[in-house]
Amino acid sequence: MTDDFEARFDRLILLVGKLNYMWTNTESLLIHLIAGLTRTNKDISVIIFLTLNTTRARIDLVERLAKMEGRPPDIRDPILKHTQRLSKLSGIRNRYNHCIYSFDPDSGNPKTILMRIADRKTDIKLGRQDTVDEGAMKEIEKVVEQLSVANRDLWKLINDLGFPA
Repeated sequence: MTDDFEARFDRLILLVGKLNYMWTNTESLLIHLIAGLTRTNKDISVIIFLTLNTTRARIDLVERLAKMEGRPPDIRDPILKHTQRLSKLSGIRNRYNHCIYSFDPDSGNPKTILMRIADRKTDIKLGRQDTVDEGAMKEIEKVVEQLSVANRDLWKLINDLGFPA
């Protein structure tokens, strides 16, 4: 392995680690929204959160609770704004978490191979491959920063709404 190759690989691993940390930390704030929207305590909300197996299911629950009849718009609307923001940010997280990593033999750049099969009429297409170049690294850095801001904004919303913290 060349030093340049190792440096790129180390940077990718560090960025994906930060992405995972920030995502998990931010997604867990849905626990507080669930607690507030269901008028339960944090312990019960943790059980509800952990029972749902996917980010999509957790966000769907929070959105449905926020949209329930009688929910005041000043509670519903900011919650929906934040869940929509999380949904958008989940795409890049999914791309780098649900893939296999390989390396381009010529450039040494890391590559992702999506762990997904696309069924066509007469054949299948296996996971799409993308090179993790400098642009992709910058994109991950940008999403990590956006998650950091989303995390702070969610904490502010939780406190502003008086939800269990």
